[in-house]
Amino acid sequence: MAETHKKILFRYYSDLLEDTVVETMWGEIIDLEKGYFKLDNIPFFGPLIATDDIFFAEFDEDEQTLVYRETIEISGNSIVQVVILEKGFDKEIIREKLKEVNCESEGMNETLFAVEITREVDYFVVKSILNEYVELSVIDFAEPCLSEKHRADLLKN
Repeated sequence: MAETHKKILFRYYSDLLEDTVVETMWGEIIDLEKGYFKLDNIPFFGPLIATDDIFFAEFDEDEQTLVYRETIEISGNSIVQVVILEKGFDKEIIREKLKEVNCESEGMNETLFAVEITREVDYFVVKSILNEYVELSVIDFAEPCLSEKHRADLLKN
């Protein structure tokens, strides 16, 4: 079977953690010679990249692996980070509600998960769900990578 993906190292400053973070994510190979990949992961800590974005990565001698350098083409997808504030609250309740509006998510631990909002999804609907829980002081959320399309969704409602 031909190799279709590579692990890529991302190093960036995370506002969420207020620190430099190293995250390894899968990139689907678009053109290995040129170093072009399509992100095939939901980022956790908030680099300015979303699933299906095309990016450039190159082998780094110091890291001894492929390292993200820049985003080449944006997909229109967005990434939102959600932090559970209420002790004992089951984050799967919110993840399930988001899944009902076609938003996949990936949990990091009991209190943090990242949500992928694809271009086709109306972000106004997603933000309404999140705001319900914010008003109940159950969660807080950040929008580290919000596409122009999803910004526009908020303006038209």
